[in-house]
Amino acid sequence: MRRNNLLRTIIIGLAIVWSLWQLYPTFVVGRQKKEAENYLVQIERETGLNRDEINEALNAGQLESRIRQRLHDKPADSLQALLKEAASLIALHDKISKNETKTIKRGLDLQGGTYLVYEVNLPKLMRDVAKNKDARFEEIMKKLDVVAATPNADYFAALQASFAEADIRLNRYFGSRAQTDAQILDELKREADDAIDRNLEILRNRIDQFGVSEPSITKQGSRRVVVELAGITDKNRAKNIIGKTALLEFNLVKDPQIFQDVITKIDNLLKRDLAAKPEVGTAIDTSVTDSTGASGKVSKDKAVNVSELFAGSSIVPSDTAAASSDSVQVDKDIFSGNPFISLLRDVGRSEVAVPAQNVRAVERILNNPEVQKLIPPDAEFAWSNKPEKVADEQYYYLYLVKKEAELTGALLTDARPEIASGSGMIRQGEWTVSMQLNDEGTRIFSRVTGANVNKRLAIMLDNKVVMAPNIKEKIPSGRASIEGSMNAEEAKDLAIVLRAGSLQAPMQVIEERTVGPSLGQDSISKGTWSAIISLILVMLFMAVYYKLSGLLADSALVLNLVMLLACMAFLKATLTLPGIAGIILTIGMAVDANVLILERIREELRAGKTVRASIDAGYDRAFWTIFDANITTLLTALVLYQFGTGPIKGFAVTLMFGIAVSMFTAIVVTRVVYDYVTRRYNLKALSI
Repeated sequence: MRRNNLLRTIIIGLAIVWSLWQLYPTFVVGRQKKEAENYLVQIERETGLNRDEINEALNAGQLESRIRQRLHDKPADSLQALLKEAASLIALHDKISKNETKTIKRGLDLQGGTYLVYEVNLPKLMRDVAKNKDARFEEIMKKLDVVAATPNADYFAALQASFAEADIRLNRYFGSRAQTDAQILDELKREADDAIDRNLEILRNRIDQFGVSEPSITKQGSRRVVVELAGITDKNRAKNIIGKTALLEFNLVKDPQIFQDVITKIDNLLKRDLAAKPEVGTAIDTSVTDSTGASGKVSKDKAVNVSELFAGSSIVPSDTAAASSDSVQVDKDIFSGNPFISLLRDVGRSEVAVPAQNVRAVERILNNPEVQKLIPPDAEFAWSNKPEKVADEQYYYLYLVKKEAELTGALLTDARPEIASGSGMIRQGEWTVSMQLNDEGTRIFSRVTGANVNKRLAIMLDNKVVMAPNIKEKIPSGRASIEGSMNAEEAKDLAIVLRAGSLQAPMQVIEERTVGPSLGQDSISKGTWSAIISLILVMLFMAVYYKLSGLLADSALVLNLVMLLACMAFLKATLTLPGIAGIILTIGMAVDANVLILERIREELRAGKTVRASIDAGYDRAFWTIFDANITTLLTALVLYQFGTGPIKGFAVTLMFGIAVSMFTAIVVTRVVYDYVTRRYNLKALSI
């Protein structure tokens, strides 16, 4: 029977051209990366910059300036030669960036990178949504903290049981008075699910802006999120961006007189507390002191053990392991008159700082319930977000700010890292983050700044003061900036988390792994060689056993592989080790289909049929067997894709496309070739 193969031939031709078109960027980028590697090695060797620093400079368009900074004392010839190499690398980097989105990506197991598992902090979320919190509530929640730390524990079942055991209805702390415990529990579960889902979206936004080409962010169970960042080796930076809560608030700083008054009261309380202990208090002056400047005395600091310094104190108990090992920098003479003030330092600019070594002791004092009563109800102490070096010592600044924020980051529309031009307090060249507020934020910001001229406004991120500038005038534009000893990377990271918004529920890392490049390369090599060796062995067997017909089947196998990879490139799929396993399995299934067809043709030839008739009968008889086997495997792959996670899904996707492509190449492509050859040469015998 004469077959019209024109349409099939056109389809096959288009499929081949399309496949080569899809794989071309992968081939080109692979070649460009090898070329870029030579430049990277040379720049690393000449400048001492590591790979992450070079890539960061490339992305920021600052590679040439970084090289100039590093080689400023080198001869001009060597600098120019390296700048030429850098220019070539920049050109290659631009080309790679342009084409990389069209290439086949490599997964975490092939490329190396960072694997993080986050768990949502349900106890913190429950405390945040609770109302009317009291001592009984905190007592129950402390018991639930233990449950939350237990793997796979049902937190909400434990919460319900704990409140039932205490004979307290949930509506005392959650929901409304008219709701039943079951309704409130369902609402809390929905709140938790919603928070996790919104966290997932925020994480995706943050990671997208981080520049990871193929991140994998998946929900695991009801409380966990798995993040895979292929190619990211700076684990700490990734954690810093991903895990930051990024709660941005603008809080007014209390007047210096109020701050001074609170400090003095705390100092007096601590003094009375120590004076009540004969072994310590006999040497303490109990008169009131009115200065945070350590009484104007020249400080003679030395490290003193906390348990020794505060022996017998009820405010700083010395019976804990932490106290026995902590020490503070303090002048004992000043301490005898002003125990709390002696832990602080006046570093000028009307700010009170605390030596890094004293921070823990000051925190313990401030968190004492008796001390808390001395703090105005609408105020709270807050620390600067990072230490500042003053005269070879690290200090944290201490602020007294209003509890209620004037406005929050929810009203933020944009945040960008910028280099200062040198106006105002900030020096030229320093990095800042500029922010733009929406209409509502602009209106509030304008009102707050207008009503508090000459007061300080603290910009707080995650309850830490990033900066507390003085309000000089009303700001009606809705634009503000965060300043404060940031480098380019810190400014960029801060802008990322501000733009992405704050997490809906705090999360903590419970598992982290870094897959090294050597392991990734090892995996690539083994996977690649497995595929190549299996393909070569199969092709040799087919060529030897089925002669020219076997070579035709081999050609179909190669085309099968090319089309499968082209499909992956088109779908922007990520190639992983399970994916390579799927490709190898696909090769096996494609061989099986070809063997079935060739064996059927052999049977027909032995039965005395002509070549043409044997080919037609062979394909007809083999088709349903091949179809049945592939459909069964396809259904299995669909089930794996539906219910599997991560690597299993990757395997299923590769297998599904492999099945479709292998049926096309084994049944359609080889049949068209047979039809063309038998019609063109009128064969009397078939090499099979």
